[in-house]
Amino acid sequence: MGDLPGVLIADKFDQIGIDGLKELGCVVHQDADLGPEMISDALKATGAKVLVVRSTKVPAAVFEDCGDLALVIRAGAGHDNIDSAAAGAKGIPVCNCPGMNAVAVAELAFGHMINLDRRIHQQTDELVGGHWNKKEYSKAKGLKGSKLLVVGMGSIGMEVIKRAQAFGMQVSAQSRSMHKETARALGIKMIEYTREALKGALEDADIVSVHVALCPDTDKLCGPGFFGAMKPGAMFINTSRGEIVDEAELIKAVKEKDIRVGLDVYQNQPSSKDIDWKPELAELDGVSLTHHVGASTDQAQEAVALEVIRIVQTVIEEARTLHVVNKDSLKEEQLCPAF
Repeated sequence: MGDLPGVLIADKFDQIGIDGLKELGCVVHQDADLGPEMISDALKATGAKVLVVRSTKVPAAVFEDCGDLALVIRAGAGHDNIDSAAAGAKGIPVCNCPGMNAVAVAELAFGHMINLDRRIHQQTDELVGGHWNKKEYSKAKGLKGSKLLVVGMGSIGMEVIKRAQAFGMQVSAQSRSMHKETARALGIKMIEYTREALKGALEDADIVSVHVALCPDTDKLCGPGFFGAMKPGAMFINTSRGEIVDEAELIKAVKEKDIRVGLDVYQNQPSSKDIDWKPELAELDGVSLTHHVGASTDQAQEAVALEVIRIVQTVIEEARTLHVVNKDSLKEEQLCPAF
């Protein structure tokens, strides 16, 4: 392996990324079927110093006996599937690839909005079943002029805002990092970062699209107060993390307030990639459900793969590490792994 790191990819990964890592001189091992309990053995067997994952979980147990592991890269924006604190306790940086899949997730969010407004999947089901029901499906409000509230303005939220404006929607947004100048430049209404201001915005919104990272502040962010404030018949879109939603309260809102729902993520969703599973929401009308595939376009996965290459290349050539998410648990000398 020489001075260059071996790389273990414990997930599906775009071929352009594998080829690029090899061009850097890395020895690449890939096994998309590795589960969390198998990663430690695979790291020791391959001697890999870099671990790359997408949705595969990397729990604390992996870092208790991880061979020569020196760097973990999440091939995506979020990183809650990795125990970053446990990695930091072992002096191992964890990186992510922020913004690379933002367009893909924003596109899916709008797919849910259009589907809910025009009931595309219900229409398809009826026609496939041999029933023509134009009178029923001629009823739709349309997105133009609708009031969209974007909760969270990271790279995905920003891409949603761009598309909403192209649809002619009235956009408001809440973000802890947004300033009045930013809102003015974007041509949107800024909602103060308070629960009371959010409540008022929810009462006014036709569509609410959530794009926040999972952290203690956002765990169950969308609960009884949140859904209680939404107006009847509004849409709720979540393409971020399932844990930010209290699904029991969401189900209650669907039943009692006719809230229409578009979800790509769920509480307690399967870790297996192919398994029989049906969320309770699937039993209700007015829902649009996908398989946590927001980032799964060819364009997004290629962009993520190129960013993974850039992270490894920067460590090798410049001795610095990009996008470290667990800086607070690392010493200064641990921020850049020694390959």
